[in-house]
Amino acid sequence: MKVSFPQKFMIGLLAAVSGMLPVAAARAQSAPIVFVLVIENKNWIGSGGIYHNPAAPYINHTLVPQAAVANNYFNPSGNHPSLPNYLWMEAGRNFGIHDDGLPSEHPLTTHAHLTQLLRNAGIPWRAYEEPIYGTVCPLTPEGRYDENGTRVYQPKHFPQVYFTDMTDGRNPKSSYCISHARPLSQLSSDLANKKIGRYNFITPSICHDGHDPCGGSEIGHIDSWLKAFLPMIFNSSQYKAGHVVLFLVTDEAANGDGPIMFMALGHGVKHGYKNEIRYTHSSMLRTLEEIYGVRPFLGAAAYSNDLRDLFRVFP
Repeated sequence: MKVSFPQKFMIGLLAAVSGMLPVAAARAQSAPIVFVLVIENKNWIGSGGIYHNPAAPYINHTLVPQAAVANNYFNPSGNHPSLPNYLWMEAGRNFGIHDDGLPSEHPLTTHAHLTQLLRNAGIPWRAYEEPIYGTVCPLTPEGRYDENGTRVYQPKHFPQVYFTDMTDGRNPKSSYCISHARPLSQLSSDLANKKIGRYNFITPSICHDGHDPCGGSEIGHIDSWLKAFLPMIFNSSQYKAGHVVLFLVTDEAANGDGPIMFMALGHGVKHGYKNEIRYTHSSMLRTLEEIYGVRPFLGAAAYSNDLRDLFRVFP
């Protein structure tokens, strides 16, 4: 008999209450597997947006019909460029940062951020970054150069490495960082061997996330990359068993503050559903904290609405 996420949570909670399991371990066993996959700098609707754009047939004709879509999802007001938005997804605020400087320029010593709360609760997490080497903590750009002479992995798209508790004080040899920051190419084997986290943060290279043209259409590159990549997750045993929720989100708008793309796929979402509720990255962060049962609500997540309207069964 298939057991729903609410039933699994109650089983884990009862076990914890009876002393069979610590509460954190119960939550770690019952929480769904969440993937957050972030693309770059594109509005959702309007001129040059992704929605109804002929350059994005996979997104519009394959993903949208099976997803729950938030038509009014915005980056936080005036929050630009990339790095402040990635930090907001992790901590609910930008720490006064309004540039894309490296971790060495913006070391953050606070423990008030999502992956540290997960660490404290014993809930495993991983980041899968394209195309890091996996042998050092990726505190600086890595990978090949694009046509503009830019390395295709940029730390500004990986917020966890800005927090010193994730990197043992910006140590490139940090074993904790290296074990949690893995090359995206490793995801396939981790899925097969059940080594992924309960929370998994994914950023493609700047040639696949729409950041740089890299010899063609930015939106076309996003669409073709998602078409090639996402079946790995959709065909996994975890996804087929109903254990996965995937959030596909844009970091910031190309024009203004949005709306930008946000859709939820997987277990318990309302397939083919769209709403007009206004959300920001604070809403996604609050939702993640609710899913994993970690507190306190971080930054603006404390007073933001969550994403439960997109779900038939909120995990």
